[in-house]
Amino acid sequence: MLSRKPPTSLFGSLIALAAAFLVAMLILGISGGGAGRLSTFFIGPFSNLFSFGNMLSNAGLLSLTGLGISLAFRSGTFNLGGEGQVYLGALAGYLVCILLPSTAGSGGALLALTAAGGGGLVLAAFSGFARMRWGTDELISSFLLSAAAIPLVDFLITGPLKDSNSYLITTQRVAEGFFLPRLLEPSNLSLELPIGILLAAAATFLLFRTRPGYELRITGLNRDFARYGGVATGLYTVIPMAAGGFFHGMAGGLALLGTHHALIKGFSSGLGWNGIAVALIAGNHPAMVVPAALVFAYLQAASKAAMLHANVGFELNAIIQAAVFFLITIRFLPGRGSTK
Repeated sequence: MLSRKPPTSLFGSLIALAAAFLVAMLILGISGGGAGRLSTFFIGPFSNLFSFGNMLSNAGLLSLTGLGISLAFRSGTFNLGGEGQVYLGALAGYLVCILLPSTAGSGGALLALTAAGGGGLVLAAFSGFARMRWGTDELISSFLLSAAAIPLVDFLITGPLKDSNSYLITTQRVAEGFFLPRLLEPSNLSLELPIGILLAAAATFLLFRTRPGYELRITGLNRDFARYGGVATGLYTVIPMAAGGFFHGMAGGLALLGTHHALIKGFSSGLGWNGIAVALIAGNHPAMVVPAALVFAYLQAASKAAMLHANVGFELNAIIQAAVFFLITIRFLPGRGSTK
């Protein structure tokens, strides 16, 4: 059973991180290549503004998907449809952009992001409603809906919406007036990380400083007890799923307007699935989601740097990431795995 309590010991978390990076050093050392590989892996993400900014951009998007997953886990529900929600959100945002005049500017971008969040919300909320109304397992329904949404969006990208003037599998770019401002040129960093921080702070306040947040947490810990205490547990099945879908859809909209400026087949790059790992690293605590996303994004950026500049294969990077995530989420370290 997944723990719904965040890590309570900073010391235990630091031990986990130190052990994880020690394992990464050992794996890289055993594989050969000497200090060059080690330095490329650990320092690569900070070697230039392009790599550093892209790492922060990815961390912002992972903050949103991790936040969406953690809220669902907190309520005792499980959202495995994040990838499809990211996809559908980006599609909704793109359709708004092509329907609005190019002069809509920042107001149009805000409307597109709202529509993107709404697209993910609808997909996730249906799974929550199906569990509340018919007892349908939301883990299965969210996964199946995502599995249907992804090929549907890909069909539109490769068919009716495809840019016939491009050699890539992509749609036409949205008007430049919808682009989000770049914060760290020449990287793709725009508003992903600031928005992720603001939403994580808001979610933390709502979860731990309001009555609905208390009722949501009680529902996640013991649904029967919450029901006997007068809590509308059905609502706390639908609302966290819907909120998680909104965050996933928002991530898709930010990826569209801040990074790609078009729908590209496979553009999400596992954002929905990686959000589950971020939520686990964060202990399902919204206040820890942004630091967890930064750790995850750093590992991804370090792996890419090692592959590009130190001749490290994809398989070796996968082994390193698996070892790091296992040690970070391990339950027998001090202060971890608490169920209180």
